[in-house]
Amino acid sequence: MNINIRNEESRDNRRVEEVARKAFWNLYFPGCHEHFVIHKMREHGDFIKELAFVIEVNGQVEGGIFYTHSKIVSEDNKEYKTISFGPVFISPEFHRKGLGKELITHSIEVAKEMGYRAILTMGYPYHYEPYGFLGGKKYNISMPDGKFYKGLLVLPLYEGALDNISGYAAFSDVFDVTEEEVEEFDKSFPPKEKKYQASQDEYEAATSMLDE
Repeated sequence: MNINIRNEESRDNRRVEEVARKAFWNLYFPGCHEHFVIHKMREHGDFIKELAFVIEVNGQVEGGIFYTHSKIVSEDNKEYKTISFGPVFISPEFHRKGLGKELITHSIEVAKEMGYRAILTMGYPYHYEPYGFLGGKKYNISMPDGKFYKGLLVLPLYEGALDNISGYAAFSDVFDVTEEEVEEFDKSFPPKEKKYQASQDEYEAATSMLDE
């Protein structure tokens, strides 16, 4: 298996959206919207082009990771710039082969070199703790509702990056998409059946789990 990680180029766009759609379909809810988010993200002011990576297996794109600007907003409304990744995905046929790990590790290293303060992301703690992410509560970073959730994960990118900083995480509005927009965009892809699967319940439970 010949693996190569490189920056996404415009020629990759459709393939990346197809792979993302395949990877996320019915995973968190019936259907998915990640392929549309990526499509929209490339034209958005929060998009960080230098941190958009694809992973090729034998010359074919089989996954990707995308970053946007985010921030921590303190009680006195001071803003501290951070970055966030997501969507991150690998073709279902290449799951459990360490490709996601290579993609995430590579992008974190580049983000460090670029001098960013910290990465905030939403996800399952067990996925991201191996990279050094900890729950937001450890850094006194909540969601905008002031609550600490287990799914909000934080990784400082240099020593002392988050010292004396507390507040709530604010993510890019590029993720705020409507059902109608997604439906319209989805018409340009081959039809796929939306249905319930168990992972949707797991996701529902994980996203609402508080870090007490």
